[in-house]
Amino acid sequence: MNIDFLKRLLWFVVLTVAQVFVLNNIHLFTVATPLLYIYFVLLFPRNYPQWAILLWAFFMGFIIDTFSNTPGVSAASMTLIAALQPYVLQLFIPRDSSDNFQAGLDTLSLPQYTWYVSILTLVYSVVFFTLEMFSFFNVFEWLQCVVGSFLLTFILILVVENVRRR
Repeated sequence: MNIDFLKRLLWFVVLTVAQVFVLNNIHLFTVATPLLYIYFVLLFPRNYPQWAILLWAFFMGFIIDTFSNTPGVSAASMTLIAALQPYVLQLFIPRDSSDNFQAGLDTLSLPQYTWYVSILTLVYSVVFFTLEMFSFFNVFEWLQCVVGSFLLTFILILVVENVRRR
């Protein structure tokens, strides 16, 4: 087995277990839930095959959906940001970077990395809560959930990235 595959599998298991058993039980002000498992999609390097990113993301979303009682919501949202990840990453990497470039605080500047994380996290939050509520009758509640979860997830991803790189 490849060491890269084992590292990826370890991240998959750790983030899934953390989300299912800890983070799904946190509801800050009854609207904001940290969705840290999307950090898994942010970890894919530049040259990783698109089909593999989509499969990894779909299976993680499927497992999260199974344990969170949100049928298809996480799987669809994860698959969407997995499809967007290479294109968003391409916006921020230097032209002369290597093929196995991986976005992080040590490879990108802080503003570039925060934009990269914020774009994918915001897209995920909007799609996730739109599919979960499947209604725009209570736009204010939807907006609270999107913004609150986005901010909580964004801060948590920056903290984990900062700890991981040290």
